[in-house]
Amino acid sequence: MKNINITRKISQGMYVLTTKNGGCIVDAVSQISSGENPLISVSVMKKNYTNELLKNNNKFAISILGKDVNPDIIKTFGFNSGREINKFENTEVNQVEGINVIKDSLGYMICEIVDSIDNDTHTLFIGKLIEADIYREKEEMSYGYYQEHKEELLKVTTEKGKTAWICTICGYIYYGDEVPEDFKCPLCGVGKELFKKQE
Repeated sequence: MKNINITRKISQGMYVLTTKNGGCIVDAVSQISSGENPLISVSVMKKNYTNELLKNNNKFAISILGKDVNPDIIKTFGFNSGREINKFENTEVNQVEGINVIKDSLGYMICEIVDSIDNDTHTLFIGKLIEADIYREKEEMSYGYYQEHKEELLKVTTEKGKTAWICTICGYIYYGDEVPEDFKCPLCGVGKELFKKQE
């Protein structure tokens, strides 16, 4: 049997990807060339609003999150859609090259999009690094650390008197006696088998 959880052992960080008018949490970021203007790639789910925004913009920013980041940043950019809320409304940002970067981060990279590759579920955006800075020398948050400390970082609060099922991948809450067989998490796309009943 294929155990896809092994992919969590791939060394990845936690980042806020932003572009004009939106952003989301990502973990699949790589430097794929070197030099004065190295190429940086980022993978974004196709159904994310940020994916749509990136296809209509020519730049993106990556803010690198530290272990001491305010968990509200992860909640805001990871568990909400920019179609429904302004994610920057209650988040402190700096404007660099016309793009919001997160103040409560270790630093940022601004990239100019030079290519993109589509697959079934994600788009890989490739950008040329044009601006960058380090805010703080602290330990970055890895994807593994996030998975290990997700419950304390996110502290999901459910409505009293309702049966709640929580997505173990992203924290989305489904209310109902049972999760429907064909249900897919609207945030991360996983099936009902990855939902846990809140006791």
